[in-house]
Amino acid sequence: MSTLELRYDWDYSDYARLPDDGNHYEVLDGELLVTPSPSPLHQVVSFRLAMLLGPYVEGHRLGLMIQDVDLLFQTGQFLRPDLLVVEILPPTSGPIDLVKKPARYGDFGIPEYWVLDPEDRCAWVWHFAEGSTAPEQVRGRLEWPARGASEPLRIDLEELLRPL
Repeated sequence: MSTLELRYDWDYSDYARLPDDGNHYEVLDGELLVTPSPSPLHQVVSFRLAMLLGPYVEGHRLGLMIQDVDLLFQTGQFLRPDLLVVEILPPTSGPIDLVKKPARYGDFGIPEYWVLDPEDRCAWVWHFAEGSTAPEQVRGRLEWPARGASEPLRIDLEELLRPL
């Protein structure tokens, strides 16, 4: 991940003018972050997770499962998670996804934030709705007891994060 330009006055019209060139653009604390297109493993993990989350979210009428969408919290804060609100950790953006983004998601009232690490085959989960500011590292099975669901979603992390 590289920093293209440091600005603290980004508004949506600036953000919307960024090129559609295959890169992944975000603005965090006024800083433009640029990430190349995701790797094949990253894309496959995102697809696998969407296939698990989609039916669960719909079946329990929890809302919508949305992939790769711009989250526009306020001027200077335009984030674009892989899935709402899940990031799949590429080797280059650990400090952003594991340090900077969780702080912002917590500030903006996101109840829970996940970072999946295919290399280490684990998940990092922040439970902001419960008042936690530190992540829980999860290995093996991740359970999501979504509010309003009759049963938790159980995700086998070994299967989800298996190499290609």
